[in-house]
Amino acid sequence: MHIAISGNIGCGKTTLTRMLAEHYGWEPRFESVTNNPYLADFYDDMERWSFNLQIYFLNKRFKDVVEISKSSDVIIQDRTIFEDACIFAPNLHNQGKMSDRDFETYQDLFKLMMSLVEKPDLMIYIRSSISTLVGQIQKRGREYEQTIRLDYLQGLERLYEKWIEDYDGKLIIIDGDNCKFGDRPEDFAKVTDRIDGLLYGLFPIM
Repeated sequence: MHIAISGNIGCGKTTLTRMLAEHYGWEPRFESVTNNPYLADFYDDMERWSFNLQIYFLNKRFKDVVEISKSSDVIIQDRTIFEDACIFAPNLHNQGKMSDRDFETYQDLFKLMMSLVEKPDLMIYIRSSISTLVGQIQKRGREYEQTIRLDYLQGLERLYEKWIEDYDGKLIIIDGDNCKFGDRPEDFAKVTDRIDGLLYGLFPIM
């Protein structure tokens, strides 16, 4: 089974992935950040490095989804290949940070990959306001993220909402502004109750 966590930068995907993996005994797959050879350069000069970064992510996540499809374990993934192609690459193209030529090449490659993979069994989307995202980005203190522009986050937010509106698989939406699953056990329990109900037909005793 493939469970995926999606959401904008700083919404808490990694935290929720780790917590759910520990709670259910699932195998986690985390987004590559510390070993990413392009990320710091990208935030310093998006126009120069956007295509390189997106190809890096597309390649890595395609490898992940192929491995997941062959696994008999329940795997929970921090961000999906769909977000790269449906949100991050289009946002860069919309904002003039990726050329038409590079974007078309990227989309052709993504379409080929999509002919070989399936959607996750469950998508969990963390919806957070820009103010919440900025606060959490500042709190975690990654130096290269401190230069992220608000219009970049806002562009991602618009594309995320459009993507989720059209998503046709099993979906849980979490209110990242009010559901503090990382800090409040009762909020995390609400998340697991919803997962239990959707995946296993289990509901909490009232």
